[in-house]
Amino acid sequence: MSGSVRRFRPSLWATLFTVPAVLAMLGLGTWQVERLGWKEDLIRRVHERMAAAPIPLPASLPEPEALDLRPVTVTGRLLNDRALLMIARPRQGQMGYEVVTPLQRADGGPPVLVNRGWIPMDRKEARRDGPPGEVTLRGVARVPAPAGWMQPGNTPGAEVWSRLDPPAMAAALGLAAVAPVVVEALPGQSSPGGPAGIEPRVDLPNNHLQYAITWYSLAATLLVIYVVFHLRRRSDP
Repeated sequence: MSGSVRRFRPSLWATLFTVPAVLAMLGLGTWQVERLGWKEDLIRRVHERMAAAPIPLPASLPEPEALDLRPVTVTGRLLNDRALLMIARPRQGQMGYEVVTPLQRADGGPPVLVNRGWIPMDRKEARRDGPPGEVTLRGVARVPAPAGWMQPGNTPGAEVWSRLDPPAMAAALGLAAVAPVVVEALPGQSSPGGPAGIEPRVDLPNNHLQYAITWYSLAATLLVIYVVFHLRRRSDP
């Protein structure tokens, strides 16, 4: 054992590479542990908000983020003749669209876009099927996410939209303005064959524990390689 210790003489360049690399990996692993706690708290708060009782959508929304993912009700008249189509994920192998319809609010607030849910691609005319007169819809308020750098943009004047963009949609519909949130209508509020509504959905992936384990494992592996390399190097005649 003592002979092995005497033979272990780290080389300068290997040490200059290994020590900063191990410290960086340990730091990244610790950062992921901190992110894990933040994400778990965020998920808890999101589920608490989505489980809350619905509130009427305020006429004025100076801070729309405060209502994101909050159950709401909205009363007014659906402008079914101005309904838009948006690209949607397939359902059971069938292509389709999501129907986005402006609702003229009874409280005098600006119109709000209502995502009424999925329809098959071959029934796109069903986007105009909506209850006439004043209705009260239940849904979840969502603040549209900004466009991703790899996400296709919307084409002005196109029949089908790639993503939610309230200001651009308002301009295309000839509306002066719309609310900064979109209400995702819950299922069970359309006639048979109409838009299916949207189950409450939230996508908050939580992979921080896996990332932390990966970084700590890489740090440990590099240390083992560092030690074994020098032991073999000194024992090699």
